[in-house]
Amino acid sequence: MVSVGSEPVMPTALKILVAGGFGVGKTTLVGSVSEVPPLETEEHMTEASLGIDDLSGVEGKSSTTVAMDFGRITIAPELVLYLFGTPGQDRFWFMWDDLATGALAAVVLADTRRLDASFASVDFFEAREIPFAVGVNCFDGRRDCTPEEVRAALDLDPSTPVVLCDVRDRADSKALLLTVLETARARAAARLTSLTGP
Repeated sequence: MVSVGSEPVMPTALKILVAGGFGVGKTTLVGSVSEVPPLETEEHMTEASLGIDDLSGVEGKSSTTVAMDFGRITIAPELVLYLFGTPGQDRFWFMWDDLATGALAAVVLADTRRLDASFASVDFFEAREIPFAVGVNCFDGRRDCTPEEVRAALDLDPSTPVVLCDVRDRADSKALLLTVLETARARAAARLTSLTGP
């Protein structure tokens, strides 16, 4: 609880999902901004994943999220975000509906080396009308595509933001989350206007 003036105020807690393909940086994003030690369900990959998990472009990956990641960031004294990172592999998608329950919005992380791995996440949030922004994780500072090229490749609605970022950097990750919050606010305002009129 925070105090504004002399009145105690309970902060508003908002749930944000962090989704995307296998090895795109979801765990890294949650860890880079969380003000509490993040909960990670990382497990070492074994030979059992051979032929199941596609390591193209992430050959050095040795662990993977098997349930979810969880972190928390205070955006303002009265606003706290709870971040839930989804597992990226197809075999864990059955968990996504449960994780999405109560979510205000989502981040879809994309890797330009494997943009096709983002299609399922984009489809998931569009089908459920959950506002989202796409964060293009620029590994090692590489910016191979423009936001417009990514938007065209993913066939995104013009209102869906595309942000180039490095999720290892706290400032970049926080800016991406603020973009997602603004996207959710704009969507809610548009819905309210359509219900009540101008």
